[in-house]
Amino acid sequence: MLEQQLINGLVTGSVYALFALGFTLIFGVHHILNLAHGSIFMWGAMVGLYCVTALKLPFPLVLLVAGAAAGLLSVLLDFVAFRPLRKRGAPEFSAIVSSIGASLILINVAQRATDTRVLRYPFGTFPVGALHVSDMRVTYIQILMAGTMLLFLIFLLGYLNWTRFGRQVRAVAVNERTASLMGINPSSVYVQTFFISGMLAGVAGVLIGIAFNSVHFLMGEPYMLRAFAVIVVGGLGSITGAVIAGLALGIIQTLTVAYVSTGLSDIIVFSLLFLTLLVRPSGLMGNLRLEKRVART
Repeated sequence: MLEQQLINGLVTGSVYALFALGFTLIFGVHHILNLAHGSIFMWGAMVGLYCVTALKLPFPLVLLVAGAAAGLLSVLLDFVAFRPLRKRGAPEFSAIVSSIGASLILINVAQRATDTRVLRYPFGTFPVGALHVSDMRVTYIQILMAGTMLLFLIFLLGYLNWTRFGRQVRAVAVNERTASLMGINPSSVYVQTFFISGMLAGVAGVLIGIAFNSVHFLMGEPYMLRAFAVIVVGGLGSITGAVIAGLALGIIQTLTVAYVSTGLSDIIVFSLLFLTLLVRPSGLMGNLRLEKRVART
C-alpha cells in the first residue's frame, strides 16, 4: 500500500540524510569533498560489530563507542590527508585526490582485516519487532534510524546557530583569515567539525549494519554516491537542504522500486541530480554566491 511505501521511503531517506549530514558539514566549513567519508562510515560499523561481539557492550554504548571511534578516525584523517595541504595553500582538487588515497588505504586495511568476508551482527543485538498502525508496519530499527537522524539534525542546527563554538565554525567557513584575526583558532574548528562528521558517519554505519545485518569493507561506497546526489540536490553546504533532499530521494527511490522497476531506481535518482544541476545549480537551499566564491579560491 502507498502509506507503507511512503514510510519505508522516509526511513530510507533518513539514512541518506544521516550519512550526508557529515559529508555536507565538511564541505560547508572546509569547502572540500571528503571522499573518504564512506570509509569512515564503514569503520564505524566495524567498530560497532567489535563492541558487540568481543566487548559485549550494551547497544547504547555500542553507538557511543562506534561514533567516538569514527570521529577520532575522521580527525586523524584531517591531520594526515588535509592539514598539510591547507598549510601549503593547495587547491581543493588536491584535497579530493588526497581523500581518495586515504579512502583506498582504509578500505584495503578493512579488506585484509576481514579477509573480504561479509560480517554480521549477532541476532538480538537490537530488539526485533515492529509497531502496527492500521495496515502499516514500522520496525523498531526503522524508528531508531528516523529518530537518530532527527536528533542529529536538531543537534547540528543548535550547535551551529546557538552556541559560541557554532559561531566560530560559521566564521571560519566564511573566511578563515578574518576569523583568525578575530581571535578564533581555526585548528580547533577543524577538529570539531571533522569529529562531528565522523561521529555521524560512524553511528550511521552501525545502524545500517544492523538493519541489513551486513558489514563489509565496501559497504560505504554506494552511500557515497547517494550522499553526493543528496548534497547537490539539497544545496552544497546546507544542513537543512541535505535532510530535505535525503528524505525526498529516499521516497522517490522506494516508490520507484515498488511501483515501477528496481533497475530504474538509480536512473531516476541520478537523473534528478542532473536536472537539478541544469535548472538550479545551487540546489534547493544552496548559496550560489558562496559556491562562486569557493570556486574562485
